Amino acid sequence: MLRELKYFAEVRAGYPFRGSVPEVADGAVMAVQMRDVSASGGVAWDSVARTNPEGRRQPDWLKAGDILFLMRGARNFAVCLEDVRAPAVCSQYFFLVRVRDSPLLLPEFLAWQINQQPAQRYLGKNAEGTDQLSIRRGVLEALPISAPPIAQQRRLMSLANAARREREVLQNLIDNRERQLQALVLKLLKTS
Repeated sequence: MLRELKYFAEVRAGYPFRGSVPEVADGAVMAVQMRDVSASGGVAWDSVARTNPEGRRQPDWLKAGDILFLMRGARNFAVCLEDVRAPAVCSQYFFLVRVRDSPLLLPEFLAWQINQQPAQRYLGKNAEGTDQLSIRRGVLEALPISAPPIAQQRRLMSLANAARREREVLQNLIDNRERQLQALVLKLLKTS
């Protein structure tokens, strides 16, 4: 049975920085921005900027199991946080999706489902804007979500993780072959 995402999870806006995130070398907080996140790699914590939030709003601190949903741009995707290395917030270009304490839905399954074709079609159809597309909070909250039994969700996540690892191994093999070919070309050009 399909239900709206808001039945399973709470959707919050990212931290409202005024303009760009002010980087502070010894800042107490990490600020996850669009450039730090990819659909396939999650959050690149090593590149996340440090800052000191100065607004009056109390930050929604990120924690393991949270989902970051990129609400702006041509590709709207979700990333489930496996771990959070320090006090961290997400910028205003994300929605923070937090699954309610419920045995109905695994956070990683929800993020995976958001990234699948049916949800992506729904999001694409409901995106707004002419210069830069974005997804409104109400649109995301109304996203139809399926919640099969937890055991089935775990099996699907196991299969999805195996497919991700296979892609990584194959990409490493392709990259290695390219490096070999480049080395051969350089050697050939030096001897000619």
